[in-house]
Amino acid sequence: MRRYGPAVLLLLVGAAVLRISLFSDLYLRYVQAGLRPYLVASGALLVLLGAARAARAARDGTASADRSAHPAEDGHGHLHSPAGGPRVAWLLALPATALLLFPPPALGSYSAAREEARHAAENVGTFPALPAGDPVDLSLAEFSTRAVYDSGYSLKGRAVRLTGFVTHGDGGARYVTRLRVACCAADATTVRVEVRGADAPEADTWVVVTGAWRPEGELGSSEAWPPVLDATTIRRVAEPSDPYEKR
Repeated sequence: MRRYGPAVLLLLVGAAVLRISLFSDLYLRYVQAGLRPYLVASGALLVLLGAARAARAARDGTASADRSAHPAEDGHGHLHSPAGGPRVAWLLALPATALLLFPPPALGSYSAAREEARHAAENVGTFPALPAGDPVDLSLAEFSTRAVYDSGYSLKGRAVRLTGFVTHGDGGARYVTRLRVACCAADATTVRVEVRGADAPEADTWVVVTGAWRPEGELGSSEAWPPVLDATTIRRVAEPSDPYEKR
């Protein structure tokens, strides 16, 4: 049976990759949407390689059975028998099976808490006007950038709507948070907005927050970060299929 080990591992990994990329949107927890075709192609290739390896192992098994019926000696009088791989190699099937049956969740408040704020000084300047109509839907990154660096104060007097998951801070602070990725979950960075004026639910709960920007500190200064939103409503929502903002 050990001769089928490599084939089983290839099939398990290939099936797991196809499950999260071809048959669901789970891959969005780990990589950006543009990488889906490569994941599907990789998963399909692994399945094909696994099937080819299994077929080869079956043929080798038939040939081994024939040789066993007529064992051959080498020049030193030693009998040859088929060799098998180490049993410990089957442990490699565990992570592949886990990915297939229990895909890890998207990064959440724990990852956000581990990310230290890195907000290097940037030049303060004017930004394009916001679309007409209130509330205006903004990503957390756009809201934060305008709140901290926009000398034209485009957020002033506007109602905005933000979507993210809840994280908690020191002194009872509550934040609506998103993780931003450039390629995959491994390069995720945190963007967050402090929510005041309404009670936020427990950590990792996804919410839509509507409210108005509260200016804090001088533009471009550390006192202006993280920006503050005076919330009028907080509504629980399901986690979106694509939980990350793009950088």
